[in-house]
Amino acid sequence: MLARLALFAFLASAAAVARAEVVIDGHIDPAEWAGARRIGDFRDTQPMTGKPGSQPTEAWVLSTPKGLAVAIRVTQSADVVRSRQQARRDESALVDRVNVMVDFDADGRVGYDFEVKSQGGVADEVITNESDFSYDWDGRWDHAVTEDAEGYSVEILIPWYIAPMRKVSGDTRTIGLYVDRVIGSTGERMAWPAISFDRGRFLSSFQRVELPAYAQSLFAMTPYLVGKVDRANGGTSFEQGADILWKPNGQTQLTATINPDFGQVESDDLVVNFSPEETFFTDKRPFFTENQGIFDFSLLDDNSQLVYTRRVGGASDDGRGAADISAAVKVNGSVGGMSYGILTAQEKGDAGRTFGALRLTQAEGTQTFGMLATRVNHPYLDRDANVLGFDHRWQPNATFTITSNIVGSKIDQPTANSSGMGATSIAYWEMSDVWSQQWLGMYFGRRLDIDDFGYLPRNDMTYLHWEVRRRETGLPDDSAYSSHLWRYRISMLDNTRGLAVHRRFRVIRDSQRRDGGEEFWRLDAFTAAYDDLLTRGGHALHTPPTAKLTYERTHPRVGRWSWEAEGFIGGNQLTGYHRLGYYFKFTPTYFVTDAFSIFAGASYEWDPNWLIWQHDNLVGRYDGRTVGIDSGMNWNLGNKQELRMKLQTLAVGARLRSALEVTPTGGAVASSEQVDGLGVANLGFQIRYRYEIAPLSNLYIVYNRGGYADDTEDDVGSQFRHGFSLKDVQEGLVKVAYRLEF
Repeated sequence: MLARLALFAFLASAAAVARAEVVIDGHIDPAEWAGARRIGDFRDTQPMTGKPGSQPTEAWVLSTPKGLAVAIRVTQSADVVRSRQQARRDESALVDRVNVMVDFDADGRVGYDFEVKSQGGVADEVITNESDFSYDWDGRWDHAVTEDAEGYSVEILIPWYIAPMRKVSGDTRTIGLYVDRVIGSTGERMAWPAISFDRGRFLSSFQRVELPAYAQSLFAMTPYLVGKVDRANGGTSFEQGADILWKPNGQTQLTATINPDFGQVESDDLVVNFSPEETFFTDKRPFFTENQGIFDFSLLDDNSQLVYTRRVGGASDDGRGAADISAAVKVNGSVGGMSYGILTAQEKGDAGRTFGALRLTQAEGTQTFGMLATRVNHPYLDRDANVLGFDHRWQPNATFTITSNIVGSKIDQPTANSSGMGATSIAYWEMSDVWSQQWLGMYFGRRLDIDDFGYLPRNDMTYLHWEVRRRETGLPDDSAYSSHLWRYRISMLDNTRGLAVHRRFRVIRDSQRRDGGEEFWRLDAFTAAYDDLLTRGGHALHTPPTAKLTYERTHPRVGRWSWEAEGFIGGNQLTGYHRLGYYFKFTPTYFVTDAFSIFAGASYEWDPNWLIWQHDNLVGRYDGRTVGIDSGMNWNLGNKQELRMKLQTLAVGARLRSALEVTPTGGAVASSEQVDGLGVANLGFQIRYRYEIAPLSNLYIVYNRGGYADDTEDDVGSQFRHGFSLKDVQEGLVKVAYRLEF
């Protein structure tokens, strides 16, 4: 009897251990991971050889009531250099790291990347349009890392409430999953499954994994308080507001914001832009980055999209600076096989705009259908802007993908009513592991206008291109490169009246180096054509044949140094190859310790025959010089504190050579009209301390100073010195945001 009792106690104890809850502490306990799916077939995808990785890697995946748990064991032999560098959140550092990417609906539309570096730093990204990664989103998930003589171990727990996902009919859920590890000193990437994000199909190629289905509910509130002292304009102010997240079940998620925090602690890079195309900026604001992937509706032309959230709270219609926002609400979810998103935002005051968007997507076998409708009401301008788009993706087999959309806009405004259409289609064919092709066609009507809520660099265009890609991996062992990706493209762009805007031949070589760095070359050769945007609707300028060669290089840390370099050389749109312009920037970084680094970047640009529009068909012809500094320091005090200093300045000195009038035939003749020299001084300086009180809860102490000034002083040295005296913005602020979960 005693023996039987002892055996029963032993079996009960063993069963209890087998059901032990996963504890995210970086120690992979076999008892905790009993029953998990083991993954051991990690293969090289950088370079893309498909061979087993040079270093052993194992992963375990387990569905738990608290979330999707993933453990990764990385072995790194003594002859492979380990990176000890500390990295702040979302820093793109060339260090040892692992990535877990999940498509919770396994439909290839929206994925999430959870990256953990060997020293504990993290990054998280949203993946859309197969391989577009956005660092702007910050999610709430748990991780831990431990290191030993043989390598390091990572444990990750991703709560089920982190993203809305479709309801399942049974007890299991199918997700798309991808796991990889990267060796920082060599750049080698080993992945499961063996796919690469530089191919036309990445997100939709994730491995389908069936797991027990769980759902979690969550109610979270993140109130914030900002106290600010404004020395430039005088006075002290306090701002407060809150972000709210409610997920009552697995299919529905509501986020709302009251008097939202719109990035007082974030700063955009300095840009001086005299071109007719608007500068694109990403959005760091928490409300707009939370589960924003459903609203991705790209027109497949650079950053073009129907929902560009920087419009909300942007320049006010009455010209009184940035608009204030009262509140915004977003609902994401699914009903059956259909996913939906609803977004609305209201700005304050009589000039406050009302923004609204409705997004629907439906997957049917190898096809996905979608619709996005937006509306913006401008009471100050008596303007209503409505946009409706339909998109479609078809993947008839494992190698061929066609993505298409059609968009229409309708603007109602006294004396300015308009409507326009646009359409895009792109086909990608992965012919083999070496060769692939891409065909792209676009048409944007002259009256297409999506910029009230969206972003489109230009309308009034017809564009076609054909691109062939060749992957080269069998390089000699003594080569400095591990792989090359070659791209050969021919393209044409006309406006809708048939005027040739460009005919281009492009060659790109995108290389991975054996030192873990990257190198990029691009050659663009243009035939004679016309610039129809320079005069903002006036006469088009005839441009001669020209070319441009671009180079970028990233060198990872060796000892205490790393560096980046970029530059180009090319002709100009007035005299082509005569009088070449150039640009270069070099940014070295010195690591005082693994946690403390100083970088000092400097740039110089020479623009001969730089054409800047004045009015009507009048342009100024300048010899332009631009000098820039991009420097600062980063001190990562563990993974919860960081102190950053960033100094950016741009100075432009443009000496006038002549005033030119663009003629109806596209010529440029001398003009007697008065045109002045041009100078710009621009400064951005920030010191920022961040302390992570708890996940997604932070204390910030920030000092900002900067300004912008333009005048007729064309000496770049004078403008450079003037920039350091700018004080249009001079403020100190303290911000506290604390996330409460219920």
